[in-house]
Amino acid sequence: MDTINILAVDDEPFNLDLIELAFMDFANVNITKAFNGKDALEKLPDSHANVILLDLRMPIMNGLDTLEILKNDSIFSKIPVIVVTANSEEKHKALKLGANDFLSKPVDTEELILRTFNHSQLHKSQQKLEELNQNLDELVLQKTLKLQEALNFAQETEYEISLRLGKASEYRDLETGMHIKRMSRYSALLGKLSGMDADEEKLLLYSSPLHDIGKIGIPDAILLKPGKLDNSEFELMKQHSSIGGLMLSDGDRFPIIKAGKIIATQHHEKYDGTGYPNKLHGDEIHIYAKIVAIADVFDALSSKRVYKAAFPLEKTLAIIEEGRGTHFDPIVLDLFFNNIDDFLAIKEAFPDCEETPHILNLIEEYR
Repeated sequence: MDTINILAVDDEPFNLDLIELAFMDFANVNITKAFNGKDALEKLPDSHANVILLDLRMPIMNGLDTLEILKNDSIFSKIPVIVVTANSEEKHKALKLGANDFLSKPVDTEELILRTFNHSQLHKSQQKLEELNQNLDELVLQKTLKLQEALNFAQETEYEISLRLGKASEYRDLETGMHIKRMSRYSALLGKLSGMDADEEKLLLYSSPLHDIGKIGIPDAILLKPGKLDNSEFELMKQHSSIGGLMLSDGDRFPIIKAGKIIATQHHEKYDGTGYPNKLHGDEIHIYAKIVAIADVFDALSSKRVYKAAFPLEKTLAIIEEGRGTHFDPIVLDLFFNNIDDFLAIKEAFPDCEETPHILNLIEEYR
C-alpha cells in the first residue's frame, strides 16, 4: 500500500493529537506536526507531504498567510491543502487563495480520513502523470535529437555526394581541387545576402556543386583542348548545360537534385538574354542560377588554372563589373560587391592544393 504523508498544522497540540488518533489504524500514514505557519514551511521539504491539513488561526504566521505562500511556490503549490476552520468567512478567503478543500470544526473523523485520502491519492496520481509526461518529453526529445542527427547526416551525405559528383566533372576539366568548395560557399553566402532563410541557403550550398555535372558528357578532345575552342567546338561545349539538366531530371522530389537541375541548366544564361542554352532574360533566370553564375565566374577569374595565372583582384572585379546588366543581375551583383571582404575570406579559407593530382597528370602517368 502506498505511503501517505500528511503535514498537520495547528497551534493547539490537542487538535494535532486528534488528527494523529484518527489515522492511528493506518500503518501507511505518516504525520508531521507543525504548530504554526512558519514551523510548517520549515518542515514541509522533509515531510514529503501528499496533503496538508491547515488551521487558519495561529500565532507567528496564520493559515491564510501560509496558504498564500504555499500556492505561490513553484515546488509546493500542487500539494492539496485542506483548511480546517469553524469560520465560514475565513473559509471563503482560503478558497480564493487556492485551498483545495475544507473541514469544519469540530472535525468529523470519518470525513477527515476520507477527504485526506481522496486528496492524497489525487496528488499521487498527478505526480505520476507529471512524471510520465516528463519521461515522455525526454523520450520525445531523445527521438527528436536522433531524428535530427539522422537528418543532418543525410544532408551531409547529400552534400558529400554532390561535391564528389561536382569533382567528377571537375577532374574531366581544367578546374582546381578546391573550386567546388569555394564556389558552393560563395553561392550560399550570396543566397543569404539575397534574403534566403537558413534552409534555402543550405540547399544552395548543397546543390551548387552540380553546376557543371554535364561536362561528364563532353568529349575529352574538346574538354581538354589546351587552346581556344573554335565555333563548332564551343557549340558542343555549350551542350554541357543541357546535358547536366538531363542528368538531373526526374528528381523533383529530391530538393538538392531539383535545385541542381535548375543550376546546371541555367548558370550560363545571361541577364540580357544572350546566354545559353535557352536565352533566358532577366527574371526568367532562376535566382539560384544568377547567384551561381557570379560565384563561378569570380572563382574562375581569381584562381590559377592550367591555362592561366590567377587574375589580380582589381582585374577580376573589373571584368565582373563589365558584365553588370548584360551577364549578371545588377541587384545580385551589388550584394556581391558590397560584401566582397566576406567572399575573400572564403577564398582564403579554401586555397588550392598544389599536390592535388590533375586529370592531365593522371592521363600522362597512365600513358
